[in-house]
Amino acid sequence: MKKEDEHQFDEWLRTLPSSRMVFPRNPINLIKYAFWRFYTPYHQIVRDIALRFGIVSHQGRQDFRIGIIAPHQSIREFVSYLIEQGYERHHVAWEDEGELVSLRYAEDFSFQYHIRVFADGDVHGHYEYTPESAPLSHMKKIGMEDRRHEFLALLSDRIVTDPEHFGFSS
Repeated sequence: MKKEDEHQFDEWLRTLPSSRMVFPRNPINLIKYAFWRFYTPYHQIVRDIALRFGIVSHQGRQDFRIGIIAPHQSIREFVSYLIEQGYERHHVAWEDEGELVSLRYAEDFSFQYHIRVFADGDVHGHYEYTPESAPLSHMKKIGMEDRRHEFLALLSDRIVTDPEHFGFSS
């Protein structure tokens, strides 16, 4: 992407709907919900400070590669499709190397489908606890599942999974 295209794309990303938590039903999750309503605007700052000072570490890309965006789709079209399917921009997440956007579909307060789209067209996705419901399990990747078959059903011809395109077996 050219510099001016990057700027326009970044501006467009800011217009995408931000992820919202699903309102929980049990009392303990209501307390978590209230905390996260307060904390979420500060999360990126806290995360970046914790990374900078080595309190937590994160590098590379998370597992569960789904494929690459099909040649007939632009990244913008691909992301727009996911937004139409109920995905929203997810701020309470790691930022992987080369990541353009992190999107999630919150199934309920406790579980989410999480998709990351990268500048090179690579797409990764997994199913996991929401950070709001189980922050430590979420951070330690406990209960994280591949769910590739579900992502492939959702993405259909919008994604290329041919192993020859990117060096892994389906």
